[in-house]
Amino acid sequence: MTVEPLKLAPSELAFDIDGVFADTMTLFLDIARYEFGINDVRYEDIVEYDFKGFGRMDEAVSLEILIKIVEGKYTQPLNPMHGAPHVIEKLNRHHRPTLFVTARPDGEHISNWLLNVLPLDENDIEVVATGSFEDKKEVLLGRGIKHFVEDRLETCFLLQEAGITPIVYKQPWNRKPHPFHEVQNWQDIEALITFR
Repeated sequence: MTVEPLKLAPSELAFDIDGVFADTMTLFLDIARYEFGINDVRYEDIVEYDFKGFGRMDEAVSLEILIKIVEGKYTQPLNPMHGAPHVIEKLNRHHRPTLFVTARPDGEHISNWLLNVLPLDENDIEVVATGSFEDKKEVLLGRGIKHFVEDRLETCFLLQEAGITPIVYKQPWNRKPHPFHEVQNWQDIEALITFR
């Protein structure tokens, strides 16, 4: 299936954080390895977006790791996806603030992390924590966002129903058939943005 090429206006574009800007799954696996001794789960093994248990990982351990990540109580580094800070900085020169919408219940920790990894001021970004995947669409519609980069396929379908064009950030857990435009990395995202 051929997908029409997209041209994204900076003012109509927003981003998910975990799995799109932040390499959260690598952090998850690092915590599993270094704090729980779990070495047999690889990134590419995570083919479902479900923190209730990855592969042979115990559900209680998965939940404990998730809580550590959400609360910022980890010692391994959380890194941005390669090239993400450069693209956000460039985007911010054309429109600000750059909007990030996350299903995390609280945006304070991740907002502070973003400001540490981005060469921007706090007025240059806006982080909205919805507490649920379903509530992202209301935030995006309220801000006039037409395109949203997301890694959770189920959320993409919800956004499409609301009239928002999702862009799938390719991950092992979103490899089911879908009709959406995909990006492999932040260079792909940069190529879609109309910088004027």
